Amino acid sequence: MKNLWNDSEASNYQDDLALRVYTSRLLGQEPALVLHGGGNTSVKSNATNIFGESEELLYVKGSGWDLATIEPAGFAPVKLSVLKKLAELPELSDLDMVQTQRSAMINPSAPNPSVEAILHAIIPFKYVDHTHADAVVTITNTASGMERIQQIYGNRVLIVPYVMPGFVLAKQVYDMTKNIDWNQLEGMVLMNHGVFTFADDAKTSYTNMIKLVTEAENNLPKNNPINNVTSEIDLLELAKLRKNISTVKGCAVVAKLNSDAACFSQRDNIDSIATRGPLTPDHVIRTKRIPFIVGTKIEDYVKEYKEYFSRNTDGKLTCLNPAPCWAVWPQVGLVNFGRSYKEAGIIADITKHTIHAIEIAEDLEGWQALPEADIFAVEYWELEQAKLGKKTSSLPLQGKVALVTGAASGIGKACVEELHAQGAAVVAVDINPIVTEQQADILGIVCDITKDIQNVVETTVRKFGGLDILISNAGTFPSSAKISEMNSDTWDASMAINLTSHQRLLTACSPYLKVGIDAAVVMIASKNVPAPGPGAAAYSVAKAGQTQLARIAALELGEAGVRVNVLHPNAVFDTGIWTNEILTKRAEHYGVTVEEYKTNNILRTEITSKDVANLACAMVGPIFAKTTGAQIPIDGGNERVI
Repeated sequence: MKNLWNDSEASNYQDDLALRVYTSRLLGQEPALVLHGGGNTSVKSNATNIFGESEELLYVKGSGWDLATIEPAGFAPVKLSVLKKLAELPELSDLDMVQTQRSAMINPSAPNPSVEAILHAIIPFKYVDHTHADAVVTITNTASGMERIQQIYGNRVLIVPYVMPGFVLAKQVYDMTKNIDWNQLEGMVLMNHGVFTFADDAKTSYTNMIKLVTEAENNLPKNNPINNVTSEIDLLELAKLRKNISTVKGCAVVAKLNSDAACFSQRDNIDSIATRGPLTPDHVIRTKRIPFIVGTKIEDYVKEYKEYFSRNTDGKLTCLNPAPCWAVWPQVGLVNFGRSYKEAGIIADITKHTIHAIEIAEDLEGWQALPEADIFAVEYWELEQAKLGKKTSSLPLQGKVALVTGAASGIGKACVEELHAQGAAVVAVDINPIVTEQQADILGIVCDITKDIQNVVETTVRKFGGLDILISNAGTFPSSAKISEMNSDTWDASMAINLTSHQRLLTACSPYLKVGIDAAVVMIASKNVPAPGPGAAAYSVAKAGQTQLARIAALELGEAGVRVNVLHPNAVFDTGIWTNEILTKRAEHYGVTVEEYKTNNILRTEITSKDVANLACAMVGPIFAKTTGAQIPIDGGNERVI
């Protein structure tokens, strides 16, 4: 474990809390120490209240903050005297603990203090660091874990048998340390939980953490996984798996594949070692106790989860959603599920560290997680159960996976932005390289859709686990030419992109749409279909063909529950083809102002790319759940169409 402390950098942080932020971030940037909100730190410091009195406070990491990015505002300032009194109580419910800690804060707008605040308070040092170091927890997850920890550290650390985090843990440490000399300790190991270090200066506390974790790492066998024999991934099976998980969960999820874990999934005893429990109990909130094993029945997983709940409940608890949060796909790797790509990524990070620990522990003497009752106690902690009563809302397209073509500008770009805003994971495709400059969590792919479209579709499924929404928008408007004067190149080029590419795309997407979640297709056609004009045969005929393609697709895909509808926009002037110069010339041609030209429809309103995108998103959402094969104009009302 590398020591990241830098005296020069540290000298820039003058006060206690600033230095606490600095060392917290040093810990937080090392995933082998803390992951996604795990771990907590604190500093004891004096502050002057409104009456001019000096108060001793504990600034402890607040709920919802991550050590890697924490700011001063992420620390909850709690009166130290109150926390110490709480440690003396014979018993205390977690809800009462949270309420009392919050009432003892000097800043009511600060986040809730960590559930470990009382434990931080009773450790008699200025700086306290707590991590869930992989190396230490891996050792504790073996049959002789306590003996091994004792052999490594001797009497330099206090070894605390596993108990629930929160007041119970604080009370146990309080009772264990009444007659000890804290100055003789370099730290504290919580079995199956993590490590504490402490000192009156930030550097020593941080350095002790790195030292203790390094000693644990040095006592682990070097992990030599079996050769990674990569199996060919059946993307359709991945999409079906995602569909099954979404069905059980009752909502769409993104599926993040980790094929780098193939070596783990290829172990002969994978069914056994993968289902013994998590690396540390706090992970259960994100991952559940065990994963789903692909190849078994999802119905059996759900049944077993409900039996697990029945075995451990006191009769007053509410059963959580039984859907798995991750899966082991034998011979292939891991699959992680989340309501967003970010959430799936968090679970993927946790499971990556978990399987690494399992492999090492197996080489040590065998992986042995905590008994299920202890895991259940954390999963159904009253603080977590209290959250069930709070109403949560999700975005309309949360967890859906969408593919948009012609996505670099105009209607396509607007569709990408609106789909993303409504919660979908989006793949944006265009021949223009600017498409890759989308937001970080939108996948931009440069592609000529008249060519390698199959690879684009497969990339989409590999990235997000499936496909639910297709906005087939790519197109071009060729130069005006009468039929008698048209050259074959103009006709062929229009047919290739405005018609054939849509057929090729739909053909490639159909297998995945059929196993998508409430799958829907929107073809962006044109007003020229119901109301063509002279000089636009190459464009109008191709768009008419695209519309007919959509109608037939609605008939063919309907039995699989896939909806296919068509939008006919007209006069959308905020696209690349409509420059100010062109608009001015067209307006002059008709003897009107630019504004009059842009609103030349029955409703006298301007149609924008965002208007089209809003309607497209509505059509792939629940409002149009019972509509397919429809053609809807978005043109402000066109007399020729009406």
